[in-house]
Amino acid sequence: MDKFTNSAWFMRIVAFALAALLFISVNFEMESDKKSLGLSTAPENGTETIENVPVEVYYDRENLVVSGVPETVDVTLKGAKSLLLNAKSQRDFKVYVDLSDPEISMGDRSVTFKISDLNEKLVATIDPEYAEVNVQERMTKEFKVEAEYNSSLLEEGYTAGQPTVNPEVVKITGAKDVIEQISYVKANLEIRKGLNETVNGQATVKALDRDLNKLDVSIEPASVAVSLKVSIPSKKVSIEPKQTGKTKAGVRIKSISIDPKEVTLYGQENALDKINALYLPVNISKVDGDTEMELDLLKPETVQKMSASKATVKIRTEKVDVEDEEEVEEEEKVEEVIVDEEETIEKEEPETMESKTFTNLKIIPVGKREDQEVELESDVTNITLNGKADELKKISKNDISLTVDVSNLDEGQHDVELAVRVPAGVTWDLDSKRVTVSVSLPPKEEET
Repeated sequence: MDKFTNSAWFMRIVAFALAALLFISVNFEMESDKKSLGLSTAPENGTETIENVPVEVYYDRENLVVSGVPETVDVTLKGAKSLLLNAKSQRDFKVYVDLSDPEISMGDRSVTFKISDLNEKLVATIDPEYAEVNVQERMTKEFKVEAEYNSSLLEEGYTAGQPTVNPEVVKITGAKDVIEQISYVKANLEIRKGLNETVNGQATVKALDRDLNKLDVSIEPASVAVSLKVSIPSKKVSIEPKQTGKTKAGVRIKSISIDPKEVTLYGQENALDKINALYLPVNISKVDGDTEMELDLLKPETVQKMSASKATVKIRTEKVDVEDEEEVEEEEKVEEVIVDEEETIEKEEPETMESKTFTNLKIIPVGKREDQEVELESDVTNITLNGKADELKKISKNDISLTVDVSNLDEGQHDVELAVRVPAGVTWDLDSKRVTVSVSLPPKEEET
């Protein structure tokens, strides 16, 4: 036994056994330490969804137009958590659609989204996986811009001229089939209610199809300067004194003068046509000599405003005998009767008035927002104009504007009053002064 224990092989076996025990002991302690610190030898995997990742589209932008590609997509990544956190915070990868092939055909097609610059140890899933896109020939065409506004917002009595636009022509670029759908190019000038002065502003240009739907095109310039001249018809008339009361005994009125002699009236033209003078009542019952007084001018109900609200009246008198005064009064009474008879004859001769009816006039919605879909129950109506025969002959359909303001309408059906613009000097009657408007809003995308 002593011989065996003293041999070299015994010592080798013991040394190997001790080394094995030491190795096992050290590794067991290291694993225990890692577990006690929450560490793992294998990487921990996870999943992260990154929302609203921008989509890039590669294609020939000079000659083609591509539509249907969403602006953003959601990307779900799987892999080591450390790599996921870095990818989510840095967002240094790209999602794209490649349509750069010069041999690409026109029309509709399905394309898959691709991802680049992503760590190869991560697995990506894109939602949605593909997009239905339309590829069309790019086209640019010039169109004349037509300015519009809501005439019902003008202050009562005021009128507006034809709005002017600068520049009058814009360049519109888009898919060829979309450009061919353009029926109207409008610039809607936003005005406030009760507008009573000329306004200059910027208006966004919109391209619309025949049903007044906004088209997805590029417009250069995107907005234009619009000037709308707003004024009110006016007429100068003389201020005529109208004596009231009776003079005192022994006093005769020699003259009555008024300063100013004229006043400018403002209002609707047909109302002004009926006024030839503004009469100012002057009470002479308390006048016993030369007198000067300031009196208020009475504004007719049909007049919007006047250039003056007061007038100075100067009365010149003279002393007379009572008998002479009575003779003069009798003469004045005879003159008044003659004047009244003449006025009656004039009133019995009415002006020749006629009516003229225009049928199937288009009703144009104004103020439509981008998020609105607007449909009129009936987009045409008939209007009858009343006025002087000579004036009616000059009026055509192009002189009449029928609009309905949809700018403040919520989703649903609304009974909205029509705004009517006709030439001055005529009145109008509509088959129906209101129209039923249906407003719908596109559904909002659900958040994920």
